[in-house]
Amino acid sequence: MFGIDSSEFLVIVIIAVIVIGPKDLPRALYKVGQIVGKAQGMARHFRTGIDAMVREVELEELEKKWAAQNKRIMEEHPPEVSGDALPAPVESSVQDGAQDAPPYVAESAPVEHPPFVAESAPIAPPSPAPTSANDGPPYVAEAPAVQPHKGDAAA
Repeated sequence: MFGIDSSEFLVIVIIAVIVIGPKDLPRALYKVGQIVGKAQGMARHFRTGIDAMVREVELEELEKKWAAQNKRIMEEHPPEVSGDALPAPVESSVQDGAQDAPPYVAESAPVEHPPFVAESAPIAPPSPAPTSANDGPPYVAEAPAVQPHKGDAAA
């Protein structure tokens, strides 16, 4: 523990009892424990940040290594490409001053709406909502029924 021998620790405890006194010693040890805990938390946070930075650097090095290996493999073994595998170039044509839509955009037909008829049938008023068993508002919850237990005297 921090490189302190048992004899050194015993001397520290005796001096603490004499200087602080047995009455205030528990409060002093509590404060020392809080300070040590905060120091350990800060050290853990610092160590976690350093570890994250190291992992990021290692990841970047691995990505560079993999990219170099991938480039080397692709140069050694180029992909075989046949004439049929290449896509045909898309040519845009201009008709009447407007360009056609790209091939991936679906064209929609114009929607024809029926003409408005003023002499349609009159609109019926809405029918009342069906009533439930309770005539209260729908947002009020009912209280659950209490079931008597086997051991109750009232049952």
